[in-house]
Amino acid sequence: MEGLQHVYDAPGRIEFSVDGLPLSLTAFNGVTPGSLSVSLAVGTPDEQGRVTLDFNRAVNLPCAYTDFATCPLPPTENRLPVAVEAGEKIPYERLAADPAARS
Repeated sequence: MEGLQHVYDAPGRIEFSVDGLPLSLTAFNGVTPGSLSVSLAVGTPDEQGRVTLDFNRAVNLPCAYTDFATCPLPPTENRLPVAVEAGEKIPYERLAADPAARS
């Protein structure tokens, strides 16, 4: 719908590095109180504010499976300039149905 906007609270950023490259992700409130989400569930920060990012826990949102579901788009700044070879992949059914997804 034109003009429709969704605004989500972002309690902070998760800063980390990959092979010495400093990176960060905007974190949103998770499912349980105190937890966070960045397209993967992140536990509650410890006393020093540290969390564990386990990209093997990344999941596809419902819109990955059907064109009839809506999903929030991650903010542009959450696109990482490094390959993450972990987590869920494009569902096979969607890959087979969409030639553009195969490239």
